[in-house]
Amino acid sequence: MKHLWDIHFLLLILVYLLGGVTSQVNPGVCRYPLGMSGGQIQDEDISASSQWSESTAARYGRLDFEEGDGAWCPEITVEPDNLKEFLQIDLRSLHFITLVGTQGRHAGGMGNEFAQMYKIKYSRDGSRWISWKNRQGKQVIEGNRNAYDIVLKDLEPPIIARYVRFMPVTDHSMNVCMRVELYGCEWLDGLVSYNVPVGEQMNLPAYPVYLNDSVYDGAIIYSMTEGLGQLTDGVCGLDDFTVSHERNGWPGYDYVGWNNESFPSGFVEIMFEFDRIRNFTTMKVHCNNMFSRHVKAFRQVVCYFRSDSDWEATPLSFSPAADEKNPTARFVIVNLANHMASAIKCQFYFADAWMLFSEITFQSEDDPTHKVDDSNTRILIGCLVAIIFILVAIIVIMLWRQVWQKMLEKASRQMLDDELTTSLSIQSETLGYHTHNQSNTTNAQESNSTYEHIFPLGPDYQEPSRLISKLPEFSQRTEEPSKQANMVQDGVPHYAEADVVNLQGVTGSNTYAIPAVTMDLLSGKDVAVEEFPRKLLTFKEKLGEGQFGEVHLCEAEGMQEFMNKEFLFDITEDEPVLVAVKMLRSDANKNARNDFLKEIKIMSRLKDPNIIRLLAVCIHSDPFCMITEYMENGDLNQFLSRHEPEGHLALLSNAPTVSFSNLCYMATQIASGMKYLSSLNFVHRDLATRNCLVGKKYTIKIADFGMSRNLYSGDYYRIQGRAVLPIRWMSWESILLGKFTTASDVWAFGVTLWEILNFCKEQPYSQLTDEQVIENTGEFFRDQKRQIYLPQPVLCPDSLYKIMLSCWRRNAKERPSFQEIHRAILEIQS
Repeated sequence: MKHLWDIHFLLLILVYLLGGVTSQVNPGVCRYPLGMSGGQIQDEDISASSQWSESTAARYGRLDFEEGDGAWCPEITVEPDNLKEFLQIDLRSLHFITLVGTQGRHAGGMGNEFAQMYKIKYSRDGSRWISWKNRQGKQVIEGNRNAYDIVLKDLEPPIIARYVRFMPVTDHSMNVCMRVELYGCEWLDGLVSYNVPVGEQMNLPAYPVYLNDSVYDGAIIYSMTEGLGQLTDGVCGLDDFTVSHERNGWPGYDYVGWNNESFPSGFVEIMFEFDRIRNFTTMKVHCNNMFSRHVKAFRQVVCYFRSDSDWEATPLSFSPAADEKNPTARFVIVNLANHMASAIKCQFYFADAWMLFSEITFQSEDDPTHKVDDSNTRILIGCLVAIIFILVAIIVIMLWRQVWQKMLEKASRQMLDDELTTSLSIQSETLGYHTHNQSNTTNAQESNSTYEHIFPLGPDYQEPSRLISKLPEFSQRTEEPSKQANMVQDGVPHYAEADVVNLQGVTGSNTYAIPAVTMDLLSGKDVAVEEFPRKLLTFKEKLGEGQFGEVHLCEAEGMQEFMNKEFLFDITEDEPVLVAVKMLRSDANKNARNDFLKEIKIMSRLKDPNIIRLLAVCIHSDPFCMITEYMENGDLNQFLSRHEPEGHLALLSNAPTVSFSNLCYMATQIASGMKYLSSLNFVHRDLATRNCLVGKKYTIKIADFGMSRNLYSGDYYRIQGRAVLPIRWMSWESILLGKFTTASDVWAFGVTLWEILNFCKEQPYSQLTDEQVIENTGEFFRDQKRQIYLPQPVLCPDSLYKIMLSCWRRNAKERPSFQEIHRAILEIQS
């Protein structure tokens, strides 16, 4: 089936190039940061109602910036029902805004103010302000729960505006501070409002269909005036408008519709107002054509144009071809013949009892997207012909591959097993945190990784590999596809951006899969770390190595001079600091060197007390190095294995002990660090006690060195010497489907918690071989209650074991978040 999917996708691209099936703006793609964090929005374009002080002025309200006192803060305490305080951004031109991000004031640990809720107001002209509301009419948006996490919220519906105000909302008197970002793209239509009769209700035998413009932001009485709504939200209606749209909640939602009995003149008149006089070339109207319900596209449209104060006397008329054979909704393109106008009034004549529109867009000569469409017509036609030939060639190749694969299956089962083993080696030997766009990673990536990506099928689902067919009973179970289809929806959280930035791993064969939004948030400014003199590094131990580099344990002299004030070390000024040094080999290729620098930039922005921090770099000469914290007590696995629980046996053996309370304290810190990483869409992929470092007073920091160390080679499943996977810590969907998400990190946390409560005396599933561990994941897939869980440790109370079991739930959506885990362990600890 995969080749049919690819053909379908390529045909969609071809139709898109032909220009007749897409709206002017795509909300799924129009999600770029507009410049608060990147600096494109100037200080003078950011204003506020008031401020605490000069150091908390509006210009400091930039997402993920720490300048000034770390955020914008209003002058007075925000009270309930008091919406006088706001942070305002002037985008200088109309923009289509689909997403917003907010953050509180952290200020390196000195601040703890944030907005738990907020509202948004927007304006297209600076005089008329509109309160945003979602599709259910709710205005209040859930904000932040702490001072440092970035919270991204989709705006559904999106807004078209030049000015945007963030207004903090509270349910009790409190101090608030905010940092914000807007995401979207420029609004090229220039359309500022449309006036149209109110949509009507169609009474079907089973239920009514409401065809009103429910998100219109203008005045609504008998007609809708001075606003924009569903006709400009970038979402096209379904072919069958009587079916509920999965994104909305009721049939016909995306359409505005009218019945001819309400219009004796035989037409619906819509007037469009624009930001300036434009040279219009085309109008695209997305119409429903479900003639079985007496709905058809318009029979004729007559358009009048106004440049100054008067309408032109001679209108433009256009009649599309009637279609009573194809009920598919479609764009009807009207040639506007380069009329100059700042307003257009069009009369759409009924072709049947009902007329339903979902999108209306305009193209003009000063629209850059239209210039691309209209220029070099001959070249475009030649390109389209070439694409058609390429598509035919691809179809032939895919069919040939299908035949060839069947021949291979019959000829050699062993060859299939070898291919399976290769495909299982997904992006492993991982050193470095991973971020993962959890809904669109596979389609978007074209990596330079030495290991192939596995299961590339669709943007939301990756087909199980041939490994599943080897699991007991699977190949005989023909009823499983229905369960497999249901499983598609398990644990696929939505993230803001489909575009992915790939970074080749530094000391292993990993690939960082980083959502573009996250990349922008984390690497939006210059690296805030200094160059460190190599001569002050004393190498103590080689911790590990990978394809492109090595990790060394070092002592660094004089490191205090290079560290920011936020780094607190309990050492004297002259005492060497224990550090880990990631070193890129001098013969590494260009891609590895570029990705090393990008990783430095990202690591420099990770600021959490339970995450290993980047201290300094050596990048002025080869070999490139990044210098990170290292804790004096080593990794948690070795630390706990040298200790015993408090009790009589420990007294007899005279071994050092760790109390249950301190075990919980360490687990709480791991949950806190993972809560921070998950807030940035980072997926660690290798959370385990070997990747947690221990400092003084049981301080824990999450790291990423475990896979490179020979000491832990037994914790990884090696695929024919090519790659390794920590299968005993991996969720079933990570092993079988190649899906790595925050939910799979939660699974690994449950295993890590199990290790801690066992004092790391035993490997997880020690009674099972590696192959049996993989077979056990098949039992989770089949969900017939035959899967094996890790047993409850002796020292583990029921409350903690319930947390572990919740981390191992089959349905990823049912697993707790790290925030919930952190709160639950804190309650047990107290």
